[in-house]
Amino acid sequence: MANSKIDNKPNIARVDSHQHFWQLSRGDYHWLTPELSVLYQDFLPGQLAPDLEQQSINQTILVQAAATEEETHFLLKIAENTRFVAGVVGWIDMEDVNAITTLERLAQNPYFKGLRPMLQDIDDVNWILNDKFNLIFEYMAKKQLTFDALVNDVHLSNIKSIANRHTTLKIVIDHCAKPNLSTPLSRFWERHITSIASCKNVYIKLSGLLTEAPHGQVDANIIQPYVDHIIQEFGSNRIMWGSDWPVLKVNGNYDSWIELTQLLLSKYTDEDKHKIWADNARKFYQLPSH
Repeated sequence: MANSKIDNKPNIARVDSHQHFWQLSRGDYHWLTPELSVLYQDFLPGQLAPDLEQQSINQTILVQAAATEEETHFLLKIAENTRFVAGVVGWIDMEDVNAITTLERLAQNPYFKGLRPMLQDIDDVNWILNDKFNLIFEYMAKKQLTFDALVNDVHLSNIKSIANRHTTLKIVIDHCAKPNLSTPLSRFWERHITSIASCKNVYIKLSGLLTEAPHGQVDANIIQPYVDHIIQEFGSNRIMWGSDWPVLKVNGNYDSWIELTQLLLSKYTDEDKHKIWADNARKFYQLPSH
């Protein structure tokens, strides 16, 4: 873990491109069980606000955590009533015959930024290649809606196919495609990151890595090669930082991830840091500058 003191009032602006809220009584978080004790509770704006204030962050992207349209409406209502939430990435049933009608309705809300199907939880890794989804992707590209890809490295070749088929669709790979940080650097992950980075409409989120590290063993020396590889392949123009709060609580906290990210990016230029911490997220999700 980084030893340097956290810079609580940074010269570089920050946008949190990936955070969640949930309320257990809503009942549609099927992945969220009592075994995930630290996460099995409500997480709402009042709990995140102190961390954001501590780190001088005033814009976040609120990302879906349940595979229901009802949750998307729940998140949009939060966005409408929460100063720091600048946008929502939601969910629709892409297999529904009325999917585009649903998308059109959601897109009328200025906080609605795009979709995230929960691909990591779908057994068929080729599900996303369904030809019926092409009209959805075309509509999203036309309306400049974004596609968050919640994937592992085994999905990356399929996401590349979509990116090549829909070259104006803005896609972002969540959590660096969730590499396994308890094993040596995966050549499979490396190759597929290099491959998909060739698609200029694909971005990647520097997020979620605390969760992939062995519990209680977050080591910057292990994570650094992964960060260096995504910067080498995507460049600093297509990487955005995110906290993955509150999921990061399984292996750290907001301050520790900020501090670790500062260490991981310390070798890079201020221009690179500005882009990764804020500028790229604002560009990708079309957020106003603050």
